[in-house]
Amino acid sequence: MTLIKSISGVRGTIGGKKGENLSPLDAVEFAAAYGNWLKRKNPNGSVKVVIGRDARPSGSMIQNLVQNTLVGCGIDVIDLDLSTTPTVEMAVVFEKAQGGIILTASHNPVEWNALKLLNEKGEFISGADGQELMRMIDAEDYDFVEVHSLGKTTRSEDAIEKHIDAILALPYINVEAIAKADLKVAVDAVNSTGGISIPPLLERLGVKRTELLYCEPNGLFPHNPEPLKAHLGDIMKVVKEKSCDIGIVVDPDVDRLALISEDGEMFGEEYTLVAAADYLLNHKSGSLVSNLSSSRALRDLAKERGVDYSAAAVGEVNVVTKMKEVKAVLGGEGNGGVILPDLHYGRDSLVGIAIILSHLATAGKTLSELRASYPAYFMGKNKIQLEAGMDVDGILNSIATKYQMKEVSTIDGVKIDFADEWVHMRKSNTEPIIRIYTEAKSQAAADSLGERFINELAALAN
Repeated sequence: MTLIKSISGVRGTIGGKKGENLSPLDAVEFAAAYGNWLKRKNPNGSVKVVIGRDARPSGSMIQNLVQNTLVGCGIDVIDLDLSTTPTVEMAVVFEKAQGGIILTASHNPVEWNALKLLNEKGEFISGADGQELMRMIDAEDYDFVEVHSLGKTTRSEDAIEKHIDAILALPYINVEAIAKADLKVAVDAVNSTGGISIPPLLERLGVKRTELLYCEPNGLFPHNPEPLKAHLGDIMKVVKEKSCDIGIVVDPDVDRLALISEDGEMFGEEYTLVAAADYLLNHKSGSLVSNLSSSRALRDLAKERGVDYSAAAVGEVNVVTKMKEVKAVLGGEGNGGVILPDLHYGRDSLVGIAIILSHLATAGKTLSELRASYPAYFMGKNKIQLEAGMDVDGILNSIATKYQMKEVSTIDGVKIDFADEWVHMRKSNTEPIIRIYTEAKSQAAADSLGERFINELAALAN
């Protein structure tokens, strides 16, 4: 069982002892420190925090603990209850709140939950702010208010509707073309909050024919919630057998978007961002950003369309920082995360869906034909479990030294670029593992490169 504290929040498995798992005491401690941190940032006014959660079974328990802790800190709470990560991010701005907390462990299995912390812009808190928060937790540097200063809780029922309104207000979301195309769309919402956000979005976009799988937000994930091919056999089968034009898959908090082509095959998570950028660049010009573990295909598309491309360290906050720096029109991560600054600086599957359906409706091609029009790359995603006492930084430094004659980046772990392939090795921010991402011009080559570096890392660890 595991508890992972980081600058962006806390994530862990439910139950067990404080400090070893995500226990009720850990949730209260983080909420209390965050509440006091916000009050110190806003000493001359009241503080309001937006809270929403995905549908996993521990969500209600954690939500009650966190909300009442904030009330005890003298903070007013806007309760979205079941919601999506991007909806909570946007609601912070809509509600003119000073912060937000998303209760979700994203793609992690049902045993996990997490507190993800937002600033007044509805964006993840910075590294410096996270360090200060960790200091407050370690020092127990927080307190609570007297009875007459307690905060209050207000329920919000229309946050998802407002989110959808904002998406449809974007000038390049082509509702008329989507409705005219009469697309048939399958959805796998993994029994979480995609089930209460994607169907109403599709209806507003003019989609009349749907096949809905696992759209009841009961938190009983019918398969591993990470939207990878090995977990998506049901929707791949439905798309093909029911003659759907596209399959849409999201993770439990709806910030990762995977697509299934009309032939029942994976479009490729890495290509969600590529396709979104391809469509957006038809309507406005500007630079693109992805992280170091994302496909070269976005870089190639940028070069073809005559715009700049930049790579950032893995992690949404790092991608957003780079996007602001280069004034990017679109960015994200190769795990299916689309960030559109015209809407907000956060990974958002709902706006990703609207962009992809607009693209599909206007391109005059099937989804598989669109995929075939992009540069062909294949990725391997592997991981090594971290053992207690393992000198991970030393191991990665040894790899970087060994390959110093190649193109090596140490911005985030170690990435080695070869002529026709690359490997990126880094410690996960969410699990006790080293992630090993590879990309090449064939799946066999990507898998072979991954095996090679799994063996090299294992040899250095022994």
